[in-house]
Amino acid sequence: MQLNGKVAIVTGAAGGIGLGIAQVFGERGAKVVCSDIRAAEGEAAAREIRDAGGDATFVPCDVADQSQVEKLVAESISHYGRIDGLVNNAGVNFVKPFTQMTVEEWDWVMSIDLRGTFLCIRSCIEPFLKQGTGSVVTIASVHTVAAVPGAGPYDAAKWGVVGMTKSLAVEFASQNIRFNCLSPGLIDTKIWLDLLDAAENVEECVAHWKNNIPAGRVGTPREMGQIAAFLISDDASYVTGANLLADGGMTSQLISKENYKNKPVSD
Repeated sequence: MQLNGKVAIVTGAAGGIGLGIAQVFGERGAKVVCSDIRAAEGEAAAREIRDAGGDATFVPCDVADQSQVEKLVAESISHYGRIDGLVNNAGVNFVKPFTQMTVEEWDWVMSIDLRGTFLCIRSCIEPFLKQGTGSVVTIASVHTVAAVPGAGPYDAAKWGVVGMTKSLAVEFASQNIRFNCLSPGLIDTKIWLDLLDAAENVEECVAHWKNNIPAGRVGTPREMGQIAAFLISDDASYVTGANLLADGGMTSQLISKENYKNKPVSD
């Protein structure tokens, strides 16, 4: 199995992409430390993996809190003896007109999406150095390629984690510690449900997104889990500093797809 025996921490594992990653890791033989600020849902995620025959435990953590992050890593090592991989998935979404945004809202997004990623990596780096190996996957976003109005803090944070990831990849490559980003497009998570809930016409909303994602559909958390499993695994031993886009072709499309038919153009 691709992750057989490896110990991996997955933050934000109580739902969405984090849950999909944790589930796939468990199925592929990893010992999974599910972590989230939501205790009941996080416990349920770990229990679901165990019920399916995997090995998982839950450790609560607010990634913006340094002491909680340090406790997460210490408890993971105490429980499993080591850490082989870290998936920085915990994060918050944010969309609001820039002129209405407060400094407190900016700081809140940064504290989780950027500072939280830094804290988790900082707490894992010493164990990785002692072991002489380690692999980190940070969940970024297609917002690191293009943007939408009102997403300034979110976009800044995600660009920040890509920059940090590339810098760390270069710094620690010679010590066999790898750092990569996975940048999902639109995935069937709460963000997708929020989009549908906010739409005046759900059918038109679905049609719009299907029309502008070349694959014609949203992705699934398990698909992100499969990619993260590859990046964490030894199969990706020569992959470091990458920002892998998993978006059904969304960011490769030049402009929004027209909603009318065209004739072929040959000259």
